[in-house]
Amino acid sequence: MSITYSAISSSTVSGFSPKSVPFAIHSVTRRQFLNPNTFYRFGFSPSLQGSSIEFSLQLNSRVVLSKERRSLPLVVRNDRPQNEDLPKQYTRREKKPFPVPIVDLRRAARERVKNNKDKPKRPLPPPKNGMVVKSLVPLAYKVYNARIRLINNLHRLMKVVRVNACGWCNEIHVGPYGHPFKSCKGPNTSQRKGLHEWTNSVIEDVIVPLEAYHLFDRLGKRIRHDERFSIPRVPAVVELCIQGGVEIPEFPAKRRRKPIIRIGKSEFVDADETELPDPEPQPPPVPLLTELPVSEITPPSSEEETVSLAEETLQAWEEMRAGAKKLMRMYRVRVCGYCPEVHVGPTGHKAQNCGAFKHQQRNGQHGWQSAVLDDLIPPRYVWHVPDVNGPPMQRELRSFYGQAPAVVEICAQAGAVVPEHYRATMRLEVGIPSSVKEAEMVV
Repeated sequence: MSITYSAISSSTVSGFSPKSVPFAIHSVTRRQFLNPNTFYRFGFSPSLQGSSIEFSLQLNSRVVLSKERRSLPLVVRNDRPQNEDLPKQYTRREKKPFPVPIVDLRRAARERVKNNKDKPKRPLPPPKNGMVVKSLVPLAYKVYNARIRLINNLHRLMKVVRVNACGWCNEIHVGPYGHPFKSCKGPNTSQRKGLHEWTNSVIEDVIVPLEAYHLFDRLGKRIRHDERFSIPRVPAVVELCIQGGVEIPEFPAKRRRKPIIRIGKSEFVDADETELPDPEPQPPPVPLLTELPVSEITPPSSEEETVSLAEETLQAWEEMRAGAKKLMRMYRVRVCGYCPEVHVGPTGHKAQNCGAFKHQQRNGQHGWQSAVLDDLIPPRYVWHVPDVNGPPMQRELRSFYGQAPAVVEICAQAGAVVPEHYRATMRLEVGIPSSVKEAEMVV
């Protein structure tokens, strides 16, 4: 990073005075700037007291001498936030907000109807016409394999990185021992005064097992309430990959070779494909990975292997989330605004199995709305341990600790480099007081 320093020199302008010349600029090198003699040559004191100098530590920093002589502090500017709060966690009584406000959706719909008025109807693009987006098929395979690789690597990392789970609630903590915060909301929490009882954890505690109904035809009829037990359920990310083009023999899907024919707003018929030749089986773009059985899961043998495994796991986590976000732009995913139920398809199902707040008024039906990435792949946030081998976390210093997804925290404790977009929530650049007395002096 190259830093440029500029200052005023009375020797560069003849007859310099505050009334005649407002300012002048004289460039100096970094070594000359750091040299105390340079300040004496410019008439500055070493302590910069009583001067009018402002430091702006950016990619291009400047030292500016204003007309008025006033004492200015050292100013450090940074475009990246030093710390950031987590997304808001909604209670059971609160409904999730729409990703796009309903007013904007209605306004966009009116504009769309107005612009398409007296114009011929355009053919529907895939996947709305029943076809698969061929350009996203390799991405679907990549997301599917990234999920399998993430699960296999986490099984191995959890043998060397301790992950604790509360026996009364769904909170987990990554570290040699649990945190001391009184945040348990499970049964009999008043008797334990909010303290957790830490036990061993499993992979389902780190990766939330979110499932969705498997659709043989994503444009077919909606799932009725009496069909809720006859239709298989698969992980939501796997169902998104299947609709994106991944072929899994256990969960077949209907692949059309001709676009559908619309005969109404919600009615269509399949095009005649009898004149087409029989489809030839094509090999997948990449071979599908499989989950390792429990007997084949072995911990890493060395520290270098642990770090390499952590880097690979973090890369798989980022690939899965980034790829799923791209797939969600084309293949619609719905989520209930009251409960975590997710449905991969253009419209939600009709199963009346919502048990959230005031479900009696809705007769158990879900309030479907557009889903975001955290609805499909919910991150399980945990407290970030600043130093695993250092002193334990203190209850009074809770406001100084950061949080991160459990996968990121496991990889960070295993030696992986934390990505830039997680550093703000983990508060890696925030100094943590060593005692409560020191924390009370923090302004």
